[in-house]
Amino acid sequence: MSSDSARRMARLRALRQVFADDEHEQPLPSVKSDINVTPLVDVVLVLLIIFMVVTPMIASGVAVDLPKTAHHLRKPDDGKDIIVSVTQDKRYYVGTTRVNRVEDLSAAIKNERRRFPEKTIFVKGDARAPFGTVREAMQVLQASDISDVVLGTEELQKLGGGS
Repeated sequence: MSSDSARRMARLRALRQVFADDEHEQPLPSVKSDINVTPLVDVVLVLLIIFMVVTPMIASGVAVDLPKTAHHLRKPDDGKDIIVSVTQDKRYYVGTTRVNRVEDLSAAIKNERRRFPEKTIFVKGDARAPFGTVREAMQVLQASDISDVVLGTEELQKLGGGS
């Protein structure tokens, strides 16, 4: 073992002498202090494209064709609403959960209100749904003592570009 360690020490001394030669010493490269922002811009643009594609898919509730009104008040979807949807084929939904009967709508909404008491009710009635089905949903809400109800509409697009 001592001969192995002696050989190793001799090798280390030889390596130190080779690298300690001042004549062949290479100058150290200078430090580059510039920040390359190209990869950062690439990542930001990819994230922007992902958000632009995903954001329309985040809409709450079931997809319905809302009625169009001339005096439309814009209310952004801030996630602070309990969405009640009435579809064209007379189906009721609370969020994305289907409610089989209109009588069960009250219990489903009260359950959501217990979990999220600060949320308001946003009724999305399909424009092609019979008026009676939306009216029944509104009657259930009224019978459940829910007074803060918002009816969903879309803005009526004006034809022509003139003022």
